[in-house]
Amino acid sequence: MGSENVYKSNELFEAQTHLYNHILSFLKPMSIKWAVELGIPDIIHNHGQPITLPQLLSVLQIHEDKSSLVKSLMRLLAHNNFFRIVKTEGKEAYALSPPSELLVKDTDHCLSSMVNLLTNPNVVNLYNHLGKWTFGEKSSIFENTSDTGDYWGFVHQNPKSLKSFNEAMESDSHVVRLALKDCKSIFESLDCLVDVGGGTGNTAKIICETFPMLKCTVLDLPQVIAGLPTNNKNLSFVGGDMFESIPEADAVLLKWILHDWNDDDCVKILQNCKKAVSRKGKGGKVVIIDIVINEKQDKHEMTEVKLFFDIVMMASFNGKERDGKNWNEIIMKAGFTRYKIFPIFGFRSLIEVYV
Repeated sequence: MGSENVYKSNELFEAQTHLYNHILSFLKPMSIKWAVELGIPDIIHNHGQPITLPQLLSVLQIHEDKSSLVKSLMRLLAHNNFFRIVKTEGKEAYALSPPSELLVKDTDHCLSSMVNLLTNPNVVNLYNHLGKWTFGEKSSIFENTSDTGDYWGFVHQNPKSLKSFNEAMESDSHVVRLALKDCKSIFESLDCLVDVGGGTGNTAKIICETFPMLKCTVLDLPQVIAGLPTNNKNLSFVGGDMFESIPEADAVLLKWILHDWNDDDCVKILQNCKKAVSRKGKGGKVVIIDIVINEKQDKHEMTEVKLFFDIVMMASFNGKERDGKNWNEIIMKAGFTRYKIFPIFGFRSLIEVYV
């Protein structure tokens, strides 16, 4: 029986709209990137009040022939809640909304560098090869389409890409500051903590500032931490490999690390974490900040973000995002006895794992 006999014409037209909406959704991140490149969030922020389109065009010094482009961009972003449309002196004007506040430079929560990372043409173009990768033998899309091996090979062979990656991770770490007030009981009882895969140490610095009695060590590959300043008495850097050994500590932090790896690799990392927090003869803990998929309880947008990241992790790293059952499997297999999940980081959760 053909589909024309199953669905009514109005249902097919709705389906067509749904299909086109998804096909054209690539314009969502591109429009955000466009606004960042034009500096529109900063212009509105510096204006100190909602800005009209003529005022915005004046600051941008856009050629008159291109003014309609800016109008269309602002209309789309306002429709998607990136800007608010308000009335000022009887005129329509644009104001920042919470999402565009995250794009204002020189703030503690600016994520513009994350926009640059996730919209990098070299990365985005790889997703045109998902079908080819699916039928291929390579574990990640980078191995299937480039001569740099996996994503880490790509990043470390391209200084600009490494810089972009580090900047994005640093910006993401600032979000930790927003939730630390809800984590006092988790960090206050600790004397020392190791931030595994902590990169340039931004998360560790924030934790040290919030808990000045806590000593933090950042463990990352030698080429990542080379040349980083070491003038903070509570913060130190150690070059190493989390698959080999992790320095002894009361607790180990894994922020956005485990989703990069498959289950077997995660178990190895967690087992090394367990060794690190058990050497003092008392049970320590591992603090994981990562995604927990919960389709039954999360709102649609929250789940969609998590599922998007699941595709990214699988394609880029041969990793994945995990639901509660998946987390339980790898945590228990690594030899831990219990854990708690706290959904306090937006689309990510904090998982406190005990020896």
